[in-house]
Amino acid sequence: MRALGWQGPDSGGKHQIMIKGGRPIPIPNPHGGDLDWTLVKRILSQVGINKDDWEKLGQ
Repeated sequence: MRALGWQGPDSGGKHQIMIKGGRPIPIPNPHGGDLDWTLVKRILSQVGINKDDWEKLGQ
């Protein structure tokens, strides 16, 4: 998400957050490892990033 202009992750209470243009998005990661793809899809949907754009970044 940093490659798309998001800053963070920063501490934000229960979850870390990433911010772009003053808009925070929580990044839940209770295990500290890789996120499940279904959770990644939900986060990307919330911030308006489609799967094709994400995959172009090599993620």
